Amino acid sequence: MITVALAKGALLKDSVARFASAGLDFSAVLNSENRQLMVPSTCGRARALLVRNGDVPVYVAYGQAQLGIVGYDVLREHQMPVAHLVDLGFGGCRMAVAVKSSSGYQRAADLPPHCRVASKFTSCAREFFDALDLPVELVHLTGSVELGPITGIAEAIVDLVATGRTLKENGLLAIEDLFYSTARLVGHPLSLRLDNGELSSIVQAIRTEKPLIKASN
Repeated sequence: MITVALAKGALLKDSVARFASAGLDFSAVLNSENRQLMVPSTCGRARALLVRNGDVPVYVAYGQAQLGIVGYDVLREHQMPVAHLVDLGFGGCRMAVAVKSSSGYQRAADLPPHCRVASKFTSCAREFFDALDLPVELVHLTGSVELGPITGIAEAIVDLVATGRTLKENGLLAIEDLFYSTARLVGHPLSLRLDNGELSSIVQAIRTEKPLIKASN
């Protein structure tokens, strides 16, 4: 039986739709009354694991799921050994450096050396600032990183930005982008190599489906 990993949250509805285009109906996971974390498809030949966004590449990398859909931001942050198969086009957002609107900073290089930068994505942030040759102290936060500059715990943040509304409402401004992120179909490399054609047919059906271009909320 094929197992796919689906991320809870903003990507779920479109992820279910893309697997449906390949003949795998996991619509039961969209039922607000559903509490199952492992849901069979209606055809009975596959099942879905409903997991946190950051856990999708983990389940795929360890072979507990042969396929999964996850944001590129997660793939960049965690660098798990999974096969990158299809850019699905939905869930679009950007990883950006943001500061207080009143700070006067216009680009990341304007930040003072050794200042504090708060982020959930510390690996992405470290790679970015190392490339700038700008030493900073990274503060790992798991909640609303926008509070970093507001409270003074950090001079700047690195976070995902979709519409920019949350930043604006908290007096923050994005000054530089690290990269653009969309949802990606990923696979377990060994399962793909040993595939008898079943996985490849699903991947091909998803690949040929018209991309969904929309921003995450």
